[in-house]
Amino acid sequence: MKAMFPKLRFALLAATLLWIKTYIIYKLVFDIKTANAMQEFILCINPLSSLLLFIGLALFADKKRNRLILLISFLLSVLLLANAIFYGFFNDFMTLPVLFQTNNIPDLGTSIQELITYKILLMFGDVLILWFINRLFPNFGHKEKLNRNEKSAFFLTVTSIFIINLVLAETQHPQLLSRSFDRKTIVKNLGLYNYQIYDIALQSRSSAQHAFASSNEFAEIENYATTKEKEPNKALFGIAKNKNVIIISMESTQSFAIGNKVNGKEVTPFLNEFIKESYSFTNFYHQTGQGKTSDAEFIIENSLYPLDRGSVFFTHYANEFTATPEILKDYGYYSAVFHSNNKSFWNRDLMYPSLGYSRYFNQNDYIGTQQNSVGWGLKDKEFFEQSIPKLKALPQPFYTKFITLTNHFPFILDEKDRLIDEYNSESEILNRYFPTVRYTDEAIKYFVKRLKEEGLYDNTIIVIYGDHYGISENHNAALAQFLGKDQITPYDSMQLQRVPLIIHIPGQKGGTISKIAGQIDVKPTLLHLLGVSTNKTVEFGTDLFTEEANPIVVMRDGSFVTNRYVFTKNICYSKETKEPIEAAYCTPYAEKAKAELQYSDKIIYGDLLRFDQSNQHNSRAMTTAFE
Repeated sequence: MKAMFPKLRFALLAATLLWIKTYIIYKLVFDIKTANAMQEFILCINPLSSLLLFIGLALFADKKRNRLILLISFLLSVLLLANAIFYGFFNDFMTLPVLFQTNNIPDLGTSIQELITYKILLMFGDVLILWFINRLFPNFGHKEKLNRNEKSAFFLTVTSIFIINLVLAETQHPQLLSRSFDRKTIVKNLGLYNYQIYDIALQSRSSAQHAFASSNEFAEIENYATTKEKEPNKALFGIAKNKNVIIISMESTQSFAIGNKVNGKEVTPFLNEFIKESYSFTNFYHQTGQGKTSDAEFIIENSLYPLDRGSVFFTHYANEFTATPEILKDYGYYSAVFHSNNKSFWNRDLMYPSLGYSRYFNQNDYIGTQQNSVGWGLKDKEFFEQSIPKLKALPQPFYTKFITLTNHFPFILDEKDRLIDEYNSESEILNRYFPTVRYTDEAIKYFVKRLKEEGLYDNTIIVIYGDHYGISENHNAALAQFLGKDQITPYDSMQLQRVPLIIHIPGQKGGTISKIAGQIDVKPTLLHLLGVSTNKTVEFGTDLFTEEANPIVVMRDGSFVTNRYVFTKNICYSKETKEPIEAAYCTPYAEKAKAELQYSDKIIYGDLLRFDQSNQHNSRAMTTAFE
């Protein structure tokens, strides 16, 4: 063993420095919490096996071994940095499909710039230390080749460390490797680098699912989906038959901003009034995953769950879907999307035809975008103003979707457009959030006013929803201050995933509905209002206006909310006391949540809707390019 150490000295130093750095990042950037000493021990040792494995690859080299160790350390540091930046915005870890979303990168400039600080760049300090040691003390990195027995002993040790790690992790979280949707738990127990290897294996498995999918799989899921209680509210079924539809996606808007005030001024004065003449859902949750806005679009129009990794818009845009715009073509509807961003962002130019859209108004259809843009694209008011003539020219009835942009991280707004002052807290992100929400509220007010002037308002259903959270858990301290709480608990974090849903139906007075609901329920609700039956449609949502005995909203990470319980971060909470209770209370719902997520994944990964005999559409053949 003593003879081996000089040969391994430089490699072990590199692995140790990366190990220490990774653990620090776990605690300070990823804010990984542990419940007991064993979990802390697992968190501490979990990077070790993969770091030794990757660094150990350099041991097969001779003269250039130290340079290769430096290169591997640098690449692993880049991977750690990328995850730190990604986590800062999405509160999640990167997956392989995300790495292929390269055409999104040019539009992420302001968001990434906000997250890169000198503290993050210090993560390359260990690489600099290794470089100096290699330059100043060349004999420290012994270059003598390891013999076969020494290599075997090294990699046997690496394997042993991983097995010990895995066994200990399984004692804390049984069936850990079946929880692919719960990335945080896997990273917490197996480590970030082992997770990346695991993710590659998942990608290989999902790629094979399409080739081996069969109609029998679809039949099983179809039987489950079509036997669910799907009877719509009879009083409202068909109440809006042949009406136009306008859906407005409110970027990053959470429910805590609705009806609240900052410095004595309302954050959403227009929506506060609009709600009074509409149906407003106060317990409506976003259910997005890594695809964020694109996930929200996918859920809203397909009543399927998003993927546990990446975005359906990127990974499965060529699938067969039975989305709302495609279904409504049989009822004479013309469909269009309005979005002033790059047409390829989130792969929309390829995905929208698969959803059945006839027209996509994108950045190329708008003028003055540079002069009137902020952050991610055309400011919302200018966007709506230019969209009105395009909307009015569409054949009626139409089904349309408008995607707003101004209220996007990092929430930058020109001084002239600020209608309220920033909030005052330690979080600049939260402080800037409220003025941008206020601006979007004013833009929607303008849009509704124009709809009335153009004679479209009285013949149009207007659906307004929040697409995903805007303020991540990284800003919990500031959020606690705003909400008047001592701290934000996991229970509170789940409640903060509520987003607005407002449905305005011409001729209906509306009202406030407190039913537990999610984005997955919008498709059947809207189709029922339009008089379209969904009894034979494979979907997982239910009509929002129908009373349910045991409603459940399932999140992409396996968390869920019911009338009585909240399950999040593997903890079961009572909604009555807002305190943790025995896990057994949540177990029956957890099994249902897991089953639905797995069924939905099978539909997407296997492209199972191609086996749906009741679906006479073929969106890929029908629409291959936009007008």
